[in-house]
Amino acid sequence: MITELHHNTLAYPVLTLTTFLPIIGTAALMFIKRDESARIYSLILTLVVFIISLPLYFNFQPGLQGFQFVEQHAWIPAYGLSYLMGVDGISLPMILLTTFLGPICVLCSWRYISNRTKEFLACILLTQGIMAGVFAALDLVLFYIFWEAMLVPMFLIIAIWGGPRRIYAGVKFVLYTLAGSIFLLAAIVAIFSHTGTFSYPDIFLKGLPEAWETYLFIAFFIAFAVKVPMVPVHTWLPAAHVEAPTAGSVILASVLLKMGTYGMLRFNLTLTPAASVSLAPFVLVVSAAAIVYGGMLSLAQNDIKKLIAYSSVAHMGFVSLGIFTFNLNGLQGGMLQMINHGLTTGGLFLMAGMLYERTHSRELSTNSGLGRFMPGFAFFLGLFSLSSLAFPGTASFVGEFLCISGAFRNNLWLGAWMIPGALLAAAYMFRMFLRVIWGKCEHEPVKDIDLREWTCLLPLAVLVIIFGFYPSPILKLMNPALETLVGHINSHVPQASQMATRLAAALLN
Repeated sequence: MITELHHNTLAYPVLTLTTFLPIIGTAALMFIKRDESARIYSLILTLVVFIISLPLYFNFQPGLQGFQFVEQHAWIPAYGLSYLMGVDGISLPMILLTTFLGPICVLCSWRYISNRTKEFLACILLTQGIMAGVFAALDLVLFYIFWEAMLVPMFLIIAIWGGPRRIYAGVKFVLYTLAGSIFLLAAIVAIFSHTGTFSYPDIFLKGLPEAWETYLFIAFFIAFAVKVPMVPVHTWLPAAHVEAPTAGSVILASVLLKMGTYGMLRFNLTLTPAASVSLAPFVLVVSAAAIVYGGMLSLAQNDIKKLIAYSSVAHMGFVSLGIFTFNLNGLQGGMLQMINHGLTTGGLFLMAGMLYERTHSRELSTNSGLGRFMPGFAFFLGLFSLSSLAFPGTASFVGEFLCISGAFRNNLWLGAWMIPGALLAAAYMFRMFLRVIWGKCEHEPVKDIDLREWTCLLPLAVLVIIFGFYPSPILKLMNPALETLVGHINSHVPQASQMATRLAAALLN
């Protein structure tokens, strides 16, 4: 059962430490005087949190139904609130991705951030802890607190350390996300009014009224679609990416966007399965449109960060499309793409930041012909570009192949519509790579990537190659949870057909 709770058997509260150690650790930055010491402290702390989180993988038992490493304590019993945290095969990979990227975000900012360094590092630590809390929380209010708290440090990262239009980009990010969060809060309150609890497992057991499912699905979907972001609520993303510092772009692309698709898996598909099935055609059409639309916009960009940002719209379209095919291949592909996109696009944003540190420009026209000076940079850019276009042997190929396979199993035309998106990805990534590496050189020689930058890029590159040839470590974690989810959705297909009929009749009348 999805609702089974298996309490933590480790000698320490692994989820609490993974979530709150970086948050509490920000307090120590107040007493560190030197920026260099603050950087070293933050790097060590994020490495410690990553090491603490590793037993989640090595002690996870995929065969157990429900949630593992559960921590449950009374919070405000009078209002049905509890401190309830746990992970399953869907949330565990996202927590590991979050902790894995923490040290990389600190390292990539080592030289880039020289103004108010301690405050910046505090925001990085806060984002890591809060994002881990989003994926671990099993109480809806606790989930919502983490969901909203994420806005504060992310806004500060963009608005203080961003580019010339940082205030505009930060405010736009906050307004869009807050607008979506209002619907999430309304859905949580409505669920509590019926079930009398905020506990996710208890809500699943009690069930929700059939008449409410469509409304709850729409409320959840709006909140999560803004975060993904899906077309047409995607316009905050390019502005945020372009203006954010390198670490901010990595956090946005690699983890924050995945909070939206994780919410769809955790809430839409599980709590409102019949409405998910009946409204899936709409989601599939929007996702397919995003794949082509995002690809065409990427192809038109001269700004490297904008190109990568719009490619995220297309890649996340593959994720949402895979999720709403409701078959195992599609769900596997969607989950794999969530992780692979985090590794690949995170790597591309790191490289865009490295270019900007050298040339002080993000334009393709002023960053051409660098291959003759930067062979190490060329190697990593080539690898991440190939992974972004889903070249065989790279991580994204497996996920995208499964998404397309799931789409063809769902509908022939739906699968066929994904092919132009894949071709567009090849076009815009090859265009960027060829221009940057082999284009006409019109500037002075620049230094190749140094040891610190190799340390940032190499772990991502290694995982891109490993998961390209051997994705079993991730599939082993997620398959049982996804198979249970597919069975849960299929059991509601007849109910969904009736719901779709009633909805069509209401619209026609």
